[in-house]
Amino acid sequence: MKSEHGFEFRQKLGFLAAHRGVLGHLPQETAKAIELTYFVQTRGSKNWHIAYREPKVGATLFVGSVGNNDLLGRYVGLSGFAEIPMIKGKHVEWNWKMGFGLGYTSKTFDPIYNPKNNAIASKINATIVIGTKVNYNFGTNFFTLGLDMTHFSNAAFKVPNYGINLPYLSIGYGRKLKTKKKEVTFQESKISLKKWQFGVLGIFSMKEVNPIGTKRFPVYAMSLYTRRIISSKAGFEIALDLFSKQSIKGIEPLVPKSELSIVQVALFAGYIVPFEKFSFLFGAGTYIRDIYKPDGPVYFRIGSRYQFSNGILLNFTLKSHFAKADYMEIGVGYTLNFKQR
Repeated sequence: MKSEHGFEFRQKLGFLAAHRGVLGHLPQETAKAIELTYFVQTRGSKNWHIAYREPKVGATLFVGSVGNNDLLGRYVGLSGFAEIPMIKGKHVEWNWKMGFGLGYTSKTFDPIYNPKNNAIASKINATIVIGTKVNYNFGTNFFTLGLDMTHFSNAAFKVPNYGINLPYLSIGYGRKLKTKKKEVTFQESKISLKKWQFGVLGIFSMKEVNPIGTKRFPVYAMSLYTRRIISSKAGFEIALDLFSKQSIKGIEPLVPKSELSIVQVALFAGYIVPFEKFSFLFGAGTYIRDIYKPDGPVYFRIGSRYQFSNGILLNFTLKSHFAKADYMEIGVGYTLNFKQR
């Protein structure tokens, strides 16, 4: 069997979506970008290759504008991705794509030189891409048409941080490069399926709050979770979350607060998309104890995790309240009864 890898070039046209009224002045021009992608075509050597119908994985370089060159500048981003087939025929593929990475811009908020840029305050930002695309294959070449949502944000590490949301329509060309013929050996999954797992996750982060110019506050959180992988491509998680956001002390500053009174307690439920030890996580939670109510009753979580064989779990997720980022959850945990088959 021949393994495949290749390159794809994509031209993108879109617009800056002003998801809040205070951003209405920012969209001024068409957002234009190019993407260069390197991909590897999986060929069934692992369980998740078969479960997801041999997806592509790789990295994408993004270079382009985001709808206002004068205030927002141009962005460069690099993200890793997985591209999963939904319909896969001899010549036509319809795929779903998701990627995470980092982006850079030289034009950020400045109270004197760039005060109208109230979307982004940091040069380095996280980027999330969710989209769909159709490929038409002919030989080792293919044309592609895609639609995606590209997001840049620093997760409230520095304000202002309303973030940038960009719907893009794209067209591109790709070419597969086949390597020498080699035998592909199937590797049985070592992840136990249909088994409840229990663990604890510790999270630390930093965030700023309005008004601009206030100090950066630490965030401490802990999650007691139970999860179950029910198949090679699906699982779910239920968790009890505890949050200690020191920024809450600034709400109604004349009201005395203690470390215990600012603790928020919540219940979370999420959907897991597993790729062996790596997984994507999507979910929502609701606060059951929230004395000062700074953000509303519901929060969302999206991101990725990596489970090591010794039980250690690494977490990189974004916590938000609808379109408003709360903070980036960077954590280390331990799955108590994790055991490989």
